[in-house]
Amino acid sequence: MVMGIVNVTPDSFSDGGQYPDAASAVDAALRMVDQGAEILDIGGESTRPGSSPVSEAEELRRVLPVIEALAGTTKVPISIDTLKSGVAKAALAAGASIVNDIAANRQDQAMWRLVAETGAGYVAMHMQGTPQTMQTHPHYGNVVAEVEAFFEERFDGLRRCGVADEQVIFDPGIGFGKTLEHNLQLLGGLHRFRRLGRPVLLGVSRKSFIGKLLGTEVGERLPAGLACACLAVADGIAMIRVHDVPETVQAVRMAEAILAQRQT
Repeated sequence: MVMGIVNVTPDSFSDGGQYPDAASAVDAALRMVDQGAEILDIGGESTRPGSSPVSEAEELRRVLPVIEALAGTTKVPISIDTLKSGVAKAALAAGASIVNDIAANRQDQAMWRLVAETGAGYVAMHMQGTPQTMQTHPHYGNVVAEVEAFFEERFDGLRRCGVADEQVIFDPGIGFGKTLEHNLQLLGGLHRFRRLGRPVLLGVSRKSFIGKLLGTEVGERLPAGLACACLAVADGIAMIRVHDVPETVQAVRMAEAILAQRQT
């Protein structure tokens, strides 16, 4: 599944300010649906390295009109990209059905209770530190093993909180508290994260590790992102979160068609 990114923010790393009002964000999201997006991920707070948090009221002001408009217009599932349970609760009431939580419950203990009560889908992402600190000397003994252990611990906690297995999705958090080498190691070990039997979401679109490896600016990173997406599909990754929907849909569908022949 391809998840289209709609950041209703002035300061996201690659598309901040692209959608200055709810109407432009809704139009962009509906174009993504026409281009093949199967999930829409709406975010109102930048989580790029070094970003400053925004208030709950400001985040709600940004995202609720977009979610309400989309919920009344399209049947494609809507995800709210937030680490605040108050924002998640309002977004779910407005028509979202998935919570994409980069904090994975480390900052807000109410989040899992909300997910259990509502039955919403829940993306638990791995991050070392916070957006403000995560790229300050990230370190691991074995990044793949540590992220895998993190998922196991989160899964146990979610179950204890009453969240059903089928609600849970895992995201290794490429670029969130990882060096270039860590990101490459995670991409090479994606198949490990399927062991828990839940879908894995991958987000590499336009991220800085591509620029560090290849010397490309933000707007020049699509080919590398497509390479990552196709290799992820081959590893059984279920969801790809991207800015560039039509190109990714084409690449993913082609990879799937080839892999289907390989398996027969």
